[in-house]
Amino acid sequence: MKATFISREKNDVKFTMEFTAEEFEAAQVKAYQANKDKFVVDGFRKGKAPRSIIEKRYGEGIFFEDAIDELFREHYGKALVELELEVIDSPAAEFSQIKKGEGFTATITVACFPIVEVKDYKGIEIEKVTQEVKDEDVENDLKQQQHRNARVVLVEREAKEGDTVLLDYSGFVGDEQFEGGTAERQELKLGSGMFIPGFEEQLVGVTPGEKKDVVVTFPEEYHAADLAGKEAVFHCLVHEIKEEQLPELDDEFAKDVSEFDTLDELKASIREKLEKYAEAASVSQMKDKAIEKLVASNEVEVPAVMVEDEMSRMAQELDQQLRYQGMSLGQYLEFVGKDMAAFRDELRPDAERQVKTRLLLMGIVEAEKIEVSAEELDEEIKVMAIQYNTNADEIKKMLGFENLAFLQKDIQIKKAIEFIYDNAVIK
Repeated sequence: MKATFISREKNDVKFTMEFTAEEFEAAQVKAYQANKDKFVVDGFRKGKAPRSIIEKRYGEGIFFEDAIDELFREHYGKALVELELEVIDSPAAEFSQIKKGEGFTATITVACFPIVEVKDYKGIEIEKVTQEVKDEDVENDLKQQQHRNARVVLVEREAKEGDTVLLDYSGFVGDEQFEGGTAERQELKLGSGMFIPGFEEQLVGVTPGEKKDVVVTFPEEYHAADLAGKEAVFHCLVHEIKEEQLPELDDEFAKDVSEFDTLDELKASIREKLEKYAEAASVSQMKDKAIEKLVASNEVEVPAVMVEDEMSRMAQELDQQLRYQGMSLGQYLEFVGKDMAAFRDELRPDAERQVKTRLLLMGIVEAEKIEVSAEELDEEIKVMAIQYNTNADEIKKMLGFENLAFLQKDIQIKKAIEFIYDNAVIK
């Protein structure tokens, strides 16, 4: 396949994809293999009729449409990458005369990512942001390490907040046991807030082997509509009570949890780490402020199709987050009493802002000729490989040709943000 750029008028780009006779023939063979079971021809078992017989009976172009679809699936994305086009809508195609044994040309017209002329992106004034690391921040980090290294031991006494109880429970509304309200040998840390409000507090004071009825009222906004706002009784049996025994914060602790010999050295290391985090957070906030000013100072006509696509992406992202919590987007909307149209309308302002921001940043990429080197791309792939616990070759294979191009665009946008920040006036 040969891709050739023809013209660009505003956002509409025209280009051709030229396929050889050999490519067209190979695609027809694939189409025949995929569809031969659909044809019944006298004298042949179903799916066994030769291609030539099917074409003679139904016409030589019987597999043309499927073959063209196959060629587009395989080559359209490659053509976009080759011509460095980022499309925002479905393409329209016109074809040269298509004949058996010959190649053909498809002329494509498609809406592409707008090229925006950005103004006032150098010298943006932003206030300096600083985040101070206090002694209490260091102490809190140290306490977290202390709790992570605590011993958990069985105790024979009344439970108190902070203890972990091992219990069985079964929940009833009236005389009816409800689904999802029963568990055996469930661990619960008192004061963690993991259970319904009021549940954990009523277990403070229980002893190992004790039975206790816990009476709670489900919140009005509880995700299970049949339980929302209702009073329930949980019949509980406490098996064990465990408490955390924290290690002493001394030099021995520092040796156990780090490469340092003294607690003071460990604290100094924690402070250094927190100061780096604080500096990174401060820079991130200043970058956000610079982007906000950039967006505010530039008028951009945002294509409706890009806004709709961004809204769909945002909805899909929320759906994935909800599914991790055992709920779908549809269930959530039913719970809050909204339909999809109203939900998308709520997303629209953020979607428009996101699209406008991306358009402006890509405009800066274009204006400043921001490129991504092979080394920079490889470095980003290495980071992804670490995140997914695999190697760079597997990431490249997983991304594929087209998604590597999208990754390159994302790196360009990051570099555009760095460019704005590096050229900002920080007061």
